Amino acid sequence: MATMTEQSEKNVVFGLDIGTRSVVGTVGYMENEVFHVIAQNVQKHETRAMLDGQIHDIGKVGATIKVVKENLEQQTQIHLTDVCIAAAGRVLRTVKTNYEEEFTDNREMTEEEIYNLESKAVEKAYQEFLSQNQSDVKFYLVGYSVMHYYLDDYQIANLEGHNAGRVALDLIATFLPDDCVDGLYKACERADLKVANMTLEPIAAMMVAIPPQFRMLNLALVDVGAGTSDICITDDGTITSYGMLPIAGDSITEIIAQHCLVDFNTADQIKIDASHMDQVKYIDIMGLEKTISAKEIAKMIKPLVEKMSKMVTQQIKQLNGNKPVSAVFVVGGGGCVPGYTKALAKEMKIPEERVALRGEEVMKNIKFLNEENDVERDSLMVTPLGICVSFYEQSNNFVFVSFNGQQTKIYDNGKLAIVDAAMQADFPNEDLFPKRGEELRFTVNGQERMVRGEPGEPAVITLNGSPADIHTKIHANDIIEVTSSTTGKPGSSEISDIPEFKDTFNITVDGKNIDVPKTAEVNGEPQTGFYNIKSGDDIKILDFETAAQIAKLLDVDLTEYSVITVNNEVAGEDTPVYENFKVEFKSGKDAILEYYANFPDADEIAIEQENEESSTDADAELDVEQNEDGSYSISGGDNAPKSAAQSTRRVITHDLHVTVNNEPVILHGKSDYIFVDIFDVIDFDLSKPNGRSIVTTLNGGTPDYMQAIHEGDRIEVYWK
Repeated sequence: MATMTEQSEKNVVFGLDIGTRSVVGTVGYMENEVFHVIAQNVQKHETRAMLDGQIHDIGKVGATIKVVKENLEQQTQIHLTDVCIAAAGRVLRTVKTNYEEEFTDNREMTEEEIYNLESKAVEKAYQEFLSQNQSDVKFYLVGYSVMHYYLDDYQIANLEGHNAGRVALDLIATFLPDDCVDGLYKACERADLKVANMTLEPIAAMMVAIPPQFRMLNLALVDVGAGTSDICITDDGTITSYGMLPIAGDSITEIIAQHCLVDFNTADQIKIDASHMDQVKYIDIMGLEKTISAKEIAKMIKPLVEKMSKMVTQQIKQLNGNKPVSAVFVVGGGGCVPGYTKALAKEMKIPEERVALRGEEVMKNIKFLNEENDVERDSLMVTPLGICVSFYEQSNNFVFVSFNGQQTKIYDNGKLAIVDAAMQADFPNEDLFPKRGEELRFTVNGQERMVRGEPGEPAVITLNGSPADIHTKIHANDIIEVTSSTTGKPGSSEISDIPEFKDTFNITVDGKNIDVPKTAEVNGEPQTGFYNIKSGDDIKILDFETAAQIAKLLDVDLTEYSVITVNNEVAGEDTPVYENFKVEFKSGKDAILEYYANFPDADEIAIEQENEESSTDADAELDVEQNEDGSYSISGGDNAPKSAAQSTRRVITHDLHVTVNNEPVILHGKSDYIFVDIFDVIDFDLSKPNGRSIVTTLNGGTPDYMQAIHEGDRIEVYWK
């Protein structure tokens, strides 16, 4: 027996298509963009060691792989050590989700903002998937596709550059379970093989069925296998999304088995023969030889074929943004059944010639060196050959990188970036992007206000020791170090920062126009402009100042003054002063003398009469002195008449608050008030009777018009 040559010396590729029904092995090499097939071998599983693309018995699948390997070694005299494999599309997990985010600052959407939005949507899809499956199995993100973007509830093609208040997106993410990958690796190890490259079956099929120059088009590839129909969508030169449906060739086989009364394997052979023969002979379970036409089989399976095509069409449209693709390529044994491609074209509403079964016609770049090879060059061979061809793409493989010192395995889809490694290493997405400090929220005059926090610093990223960012491309064995982004300072503001607080209003003080700044209350308490606003504060910017605040503003010492007037009315220190009001501050002496000069009453008249009787001295004058209780006394000065000096009176002017006819009334400018004074301030015309007599009451009794009234008295005046 001749000595075998090592695989590494011959520079050949060994590919395995580990399927549900069989294992197909291919050995070959690439030269001048043509893949040369040296040998192929097919072995069916002796038991149901695999179901729906998932390995259930690693030992038995490993044994079948070993048989294929040994047969190929005998054919080629090459010792095979490294193998390329593919994970079945049927084990992919596809999750559709919607993610929405609202920005309080109406920010402009940048490429990084959009990537952050998509990453959060993928993370949400992953969490939704885990919650539905309640599984501890680790999953790898193998791809995602954005179906729609939304800007303020309106669908939009591209968010970049728009000012966004509320944004959302519909996204489909595809994940691959780790146990599937682990099972394939271990089965190969049982056959003394090391996995050199791993891709996905839909990608492998695309390598052969859809040439690179066609991948710029919006196309769909449907791999109709035994248990599932696997789908991938291409656009702009890359695969945009994947999908899977749990209905395929085995469903058709089961119908044939029931109709023809045969076992599953016989029914499967009838299905295969009917794809290229007009009449098919078989023996049923009763031992009787029967014949069935391909037309009869087509009629029998037509309802299921139409159902399959409808489901596949719906899935393709969903993966493609709810619109049909330009063309569909079909591979796999299940796609060979009569009427399938026509039904798919009808459902997709595209011409029949745009839905085609791909087989030997797409193998122009495939050369079979052993022409005696009994393997059919049909659509069943597309995926096995694609597994070998994908090795030369240097992508679609699992690679290892170091992320913050942790060895991380990532599925390489040909466009890996640092952000993909971060996601696979469970690095928090928010720690990649600058984080703003907490917003400060409060109200001003009942209206909500918000001050944004300051942005933090972005994550510090290095790739193999050099500065990088989240979009930097990565490759196998790269060393990635990421220091988390920081949170900025929380939002802060002072009362003085509020625009309304900066306004002023004009008043007249002692005959001069003054611009008065506004004041503020926070949660009912007065505060200065230096007050640091706290979250939840209720702020009121007042459009008035009190008389005391105005005095303080103008450095007026109220201890030296006893009388304040607002709009010519005697006022208190707490009296509000609004825009265009007139304010005067008067000393006690000036106020009393002005009172007697402008508002003479009976007492003043009596003083004047007494002065006339006692003296006519031109130099006579009144002395006004302040008493200990704050009142003022008027007395004759040195040159005043004796009678006037002896007639010193105590005068204190004040406001009086009473209720007239259940309405509050304020009387101004006197030291004492009598009942008749109320007619100066109420709207009651005595000259126009509205009844036979007038009724007056004071605290429920009948008053005299000259009777004194006091603070809080209740008065009624009406016609009867």
